[in-house]
Amino acid sequence: MILAKLALGAVGTLAFATVYTFREGTIRVDVDEHRSGGSHVHFWVPATVVPAALHFVPDDKLQEAVDRAHDALPLVKIVAEELEKYPNADFVQVDSEDQHVKVSVHSGKIHVDVQDHDNDVHVVVPVATIQDVIENIGNRSHAQ
Repeated sequence: MILAKLALGAVGTLAFATVYTFREGTIRVDVDEHRSGGSHVHFWVPATVVPAALHFVPDDKLQEAVDRAHDALPLVKIVAEELEKYPNADFVQVDSEDQHVKVSVHSGKIHVDVQDHDNDVHVVVPVATIQDVIENIGNRSHAQ
C-alpha cells in the first residue's frame, strides 16, 4: 500500500512538472536542406526554458546585448504586447518563383516560414515567451 502511494505521488509530481514546463507551449525550429547530404534539424523546446536560461547568462554579456539592442527593445515590447490583439493574423507574405516567406500569428504563436529551392526553415515561438524574455532583460538591465 505504501509503495502504491509513493508511486502515485511520483506520477502526480511528474504530471505537475510536465504541465508547468509546457504551460506556455513550445518553441519549434525545423530546418531542412534540400541538397545531397543536407542537414535536417528539428527540435522542440519548452518555451519556459528560454526565460529560465537567461538567469545563467553572465551579467556583463547580457548588458552587452542590452546595450546593442537598447533602441529596439521598447519597440519589440510594444509589438509583442500588440500581437496579443491579433491571435490569428498574417503579417507578411512574399512569394516569388523560388522563394516563399510568411510571418504570421496563430493561436498566440509567431510563425516564421521561409522556403526556397535550397532550404525550408520553420520557426514557431509563443508571443508570451517573447514578452517574458523582454521583461527579464529589462529587469536585469535596470538592476545593474
